[in-house]
Amino acid sequence: MLRDLVPSGRTHRLAPLIAGMLQYGVSRALKSKERNVEGTEAWCLVAATECVDPDEAGEFINDLLLRIFKDARVKADRQTAQGIGYSIIEEAIQEFVRWEYMPWE
Repeated sequence: MLRDLVPSGRTHRLAPLIAGMLQYGVSRALKSKERNVEGTEAWCLVAATECVDPDEAGEFINDLLLRIFKDARVKADRQTAQGIGYSIIEEAIQEFVRWEYMPWE
């Protein structure tokens, strides 16, 4: 999916999609025996859900996301029209951390 969507996709659309994929991974991880084994993907996903700071959550899931992008053979790093670099991964982690945040409720 990422191989098809990332090259021409917009980050503001890709980041929530990737965050949703991570949330799905969390729901699967919570049912896994590996959720209690430190260092496993399941453990990292569950640990990241307990973080309110995107940088802290990134410590748990950044490597997982890098591997997902590598497996899809697409780059996570981009540049704005002004030449400023940014990362789809960083944006996805922010969306992941704010997944339940709905100030209008």
